Amino acid sequence: MDTLKIGFIGLGNMGAPMAANLAAAGHSVTGFDVAGTTAKGVTPAEDIAGAVTGADVAITMLPNGSILRQVAAQAITHMSSGALFIDCSTVDVESARNTAEAAENAGLLAVDAPVSGGIGGASDGTLTFMAGGSVDGFAKAQPLFDIMGQKAVHCGEAGAGQAAKICNNMILGATMIATCEAFALADKLGLDRQKMFDVVSTSSGYSWSMNAYCPAPGVGPSSPADNDYKPGFAAELMLKDLGLSQQAAALVDADTPMGAMALELYRRFVEDEDGMGRDFSAMLPRFAARGRDD
Repeated sequence: MDTLKIGFIGLGNMGAPMAANLAAAGHSVTGFDVAGTTAKGVTPAEDIAGAVTGADVAITMLPNGSILRQVAAQAITHMSSGALFIDCSTVDVESARNTAEAAENAGLLAVDAPVSGGIGGASDGTLTFMAGGSVDGFAKAQPLFDIMGQKAVHCGEAGAGQAAKICNNMILGATMIATCEAFALADKLGLDRQKMFDVVSTSSGYSWSMNAYCPAPGVGPSSPADNDYKPGFAAELMLKDLGLSQQAAALVDADTPMGAMALELYRRFVEDEDGMGRDFSAMLPRFAARGRDD
């Protein structure tokens, strides 16, 4: 494996372990974060220019599309023609396409590659990458995806990775709400939660929300529900992703009533109730405590 010089911008809960895994694999990684955070094996830089100047690859993991555009505009001016710009943030499709266009106009290869797998997947190197961009860009990024994750799918041209992530998380948000509603209904019908799980997890109600991330404490595999709903995937992040799904739906005139309802329920949960800082599966105690007309 060739040793690459990698600039990594955004060393938060996801970015730091991703950068550390690249460094542990033998790459030369220089990182920058506005909060001053660092990662094991990563050389800290004082600014964006310091992280990406002379880099073969720049990787970003940032909170939103506006910040991505600002960071990319700075980073691209310090990168050499033929280098690769990979954005692993979850942002709106327009920002992903705008960033790819700016990178390509500067002679760079560009890939938008949001991830699934959460903080645990970032630490363990088991993320799934949903990538958009050119065939050449994806081919150059693939060895790095193999270090940071267990699967990478080339979904299409620029923005396709974000489109896949947005659609996936719209399903996830709506499915988790339905799963939590069903457990709350089962409670009120006098059905034991374990029995509910035993039936549904092997029947047509099977889903990732039920089988892999069960929102009921003590039921199914270990999940944030077993840790007082401390977030594996925070409710406010689900709210962000559902907002992106509805922004995208409006842009292309898509009818997504379930996605819109899920957005409103998570908005209420995070902004008006006690959902901020809790796992997105904490919808279960919310529903369990409510009556039909509450």
